[in-house]
Amino acid sequence: MTEPRLLMDGLAYVESPRWHDGRLWFAHWGTDEILAVDLDGRSEVVGHGAGGLGWTIDWLPDGRLLSTGGGLWRHELDGTRVPHVDLSALAKDWNEVVVDGRGNVYVNGGNFGPSGLIVLVTPDGEVRQMADGLAFPNGMAITEDNRTLIVGESWAEQLTAYTVSEDGSLGDRRVWASTPDDHPDGITIDADGAVWYADVGSAHCVRVREGGEVLATVQLDRGAFACMLGGPDGRTLFMLAADWRGFEHADEAIADRTGRVLVTDAPAPRAGWP
Repeated sequence: MTEPRLLMDGLAYVESPRWHDGRLWFAHWGTDEILAVDLDGRSEVVGHGAGGLGWTIDWLPDGRLLSTGGGLWRHELDGTRVPHVDLSALAKDWNEVVVDGRGNVYVNGGNFGPSGLIVLVTPDGEVRQMADGLAFPNGMAITEDNRTLIVGESWAEQLTAYTVSEDGSLGDRRVWASTPDDHPDGITIDADGAVWYADVGSAHCVRVREGGEVLATVQLDRGAFACMLGGPDGRTLFMLAADWRGFEHADEAIADRTGRVLVTDAPAPRAGWP
């Protein structure tokens, strides 16, 4: 692994990186911005999200953007943001979103305790709760064959997997990898079947295989919120980092603009969703 290189800094909190249309898109927490940056560090505001903390982005197959934050929102092609479906009967707070290769949308959240949920929104708009009892579900990714969903179960210090049925249902819950002393946040899958996860407290990104063997670690100088493989060949690892001082000091940290995007070369290209 090469030493991380700085791509962009002077940001607030940064989360939910997605490689899309030749650029890295991400949620700029503490503002209402969705930013996109190319590999030369040129960036622009490409949309607006919920504002505050705790929201993420992904795309529907038709190119319309989805975002969380008090629900699930759809961004029409003219830029307007409208409710995609009503999730209010299930929970108030929603965190990560991922769309698989069949157009199924998975959203997690519920609260920051041990009773987190995963909900499926089918392409025709049906909403079904798929999982519960998750200890703060965070980043999610789905394998290239659309058959396995992996979620970072932060408070349980593990990556948890589900088998995905043809109708999008989740079953066969199991520990995919234990991550002792780490609390996995944003994740990404590579073509070797390994998962990269970010950890805020340990300030690093870790590549791990199923069963828990650690394959690589990239140490950073501040909390790692999420990572994503991308670039023209899928072998660039983007790492989103910032100082984390707790929710009680979030405004102060946002004002100090410690957020940054770093990159390094990865041993295997991106696979799966997102």
